[in-house]
Amino acid sequence: MSLRDILIAPSILSADFRSLEQEVTRAVEAGADMIHCDIMDGHFVPNISFGPLVVAAVRRCTTVPLDVHLMISNPQDYIERFRESGADTITVHAEATDDLPGLIAQIRDSGARVGITVNPDKPVDLFLDYLSEIDQVLIMTVYAGFGGQKFMPEMMDKVQKVYRAAREIGHAPDIEVDGGVNAHTASTCAEHGANIFVAGSYIFGGENYAQRIGSVREGAQTGQAKAI
Repeated sequence: MSLRDILIAPSILSADFRSLEQEVTRAVEAGADMIHCDIMDGHFVPNISFGPLVVAAVRRCTTVPLDVHLMISNPQDYIERFRESGADTITVHAEATDDLPGLIAQIRDSGARVGITVNPDKPVDLFLDYLSEIDQVLIMTVYAGFGGQKFMPEMMDKVQKVYRAAREIGHAPDIEVDGGVNAHTASTCAEHGANIFVAGSYIFGGENYAQRIGSVREGAQTGQAKAI
């Protein structure tokens, strides 16, 4: 396995929204490489989170990349708005569109990096034909919609499948994991090919953000070393 930069992306879904600026600042000062924003519409997933205005507010809090995951129906109607709000990577669900090539092109044309994902019950085959056009693949290790769920180890087959498919075509998209990520599960994910780790409740649920971020990074490094 080739070495990739390990990146930690705290999810503000688990942050204290009473003091969001301070939460983002604390996470970045503690070592976060990017900030993950979970966008839910109450339709595609059974929960509602926040929209472009909050992403724009987070953009004003930090200069690190914003990693925006759209768990919404009709994502094509919102790409430009989230890009204008400050999204650096926009990730959409392959199962949320009937025109994935068109949606990929739309994200690319907006100037954002292209991210693609599927829910745990959907196959990665929905997007593998377009892998060369994708900058980042998100493997959900829980079902999209709520924080604090239990990690699904069976999703490692998907991580490995994407990693191998990318190598076969000579492409190296970032492979991100989201759901139940901590020091232990990060090691497992990295061993199978992941290099970006989204953690919400594990980081924001602790007092020492630097210790939590550091432990995820260390776990990922351990897993990556095992796979070499």
